[in-house]
Amino acid sequence: MAKEKDKVTIKIPRPLYDKLKVVIEGSGYNSVTDFIVFVIRDLVAQAAVSEKQLSETEIEKIKQRLKNLGYL
Repeated sequence: MAKEKDKVTIKIPRPLYDKLKVVIEGSGYNSVTDFIVFVIRDLVAQAAVSEKQLSETEIEKIKQRLKNLGYL
């Protein structure tokens, strides 16, 4: 398990947190944090799968996903 010093705090708007709490109910995620970590890892993995540069369309899709999550 990761040590506390291996983690950082990321602040998100309370309304987004509350919506995510509702979204993950019954989904198997233990917490909103677990869900957010999963989503971010998925985004990073998708970007890393391809060794080519991202197309404008791919960049826009990633930006839209981050916006939908409240990060942009």
